[in-house]
Amino acid sequence: MKLDDYRSSDNVGDQRGMSFGGGGGGGMGMLLGLVGSKFGIGGILVVVVLAMLFGFNPFGGGTPTRQVAQSGKSAAEACAVNPESRFSCQVLASTEDTWGTIFQENGQTYRPAGLIFYDRNGQSGCGAAQSAMGPFYCPNDNRIYLDTSFFAELQNRFGAAGDFAQAYVIAHEVGHHIQQITGTLDQAQTAQARAGQAEGNEVQVRVELQADCYAGVWAARNRERLEAGDVEEGMRAAEAIGDDTLQKAAQGYAVPESFTHGTSAQRMAWLRRGLESGNPNTCDTFSGNI
Repeated sequence: MKLDDYRSSDNVGDQRGMSFGGGGGGGMGMLLGLVGSKFGIGGILVVVVLAMLFGFNPFGGGTPTRQVAQSGKSAAEACAVNPESRFSCQVLASTEDTWGTIFQENGQTYRPAGLIFYDRNGQSGCGAAQSAMGPFYCPNDNRIYLDTSFFAELQNRFGAAGDFAQAYVIAHEVGHHIQQITGTLDQAQTAQARAGQAEGNEVQVRVELQADCYAGVWAARNRERLEAGDVEEGMRAAEAIGDDTLQKAAQGYAVPESFTHGTSAQRMAWLRRGLESGNPNTCDTFSGNI
């Protein structure tokens, strides 16, 4: 993806090099409880699914927290730490411009998401951040949390190499930010609170697939920056993090009623829908079959 000449976002903070310990309320602990009880995935699958979370913690750690510890680095300094950081900041900037235009087309103003880099352990407005969780969006503070070592994991463990696969990760998390702005996350949380386990899982799947579609919309709106093979990279990444693929790799079989992010086929289909349409109105995963 051709972003070398793109600006870097100013909505960036850095927790790398800071000490937070290995614990803390919410975060990984909350997600383990959420996945293990409400969404019914247990044992090794918890670890595998969380390692490829591409998601968010809609329940946070209790009281919404806006103040998040950061190092003294400026956004420019945080983005310049390594090539992965620079690229992530450029992708974020591109999503800001793209969604800013989309919102403007609808007479609205887009409020960008923030991005916090951390290494191994961090702290979010939703509680502890840990590398094993993978990238995630915290609706309590409207920030994406990213340990860029995840990109190596994406390539080496899951066979999803390429800069567009990395961009898809970030664009998907921005998709959750769009859902936060539009009230979709609040509605999903309300629906899950009233639902049984299987129904709650389905709501979560629809949330994740919509974020995939929104990632595709962003890519479609930046088609002139896509290079040969980029779409295929995105599809490989979407395929690699399907619930059925992850579960089969972990235990040899899939348990459909426990899915929380969608099958590989579903994730690829909704990413493709966004790519082909470039229109967020085509991303209604909450009506009809998915």
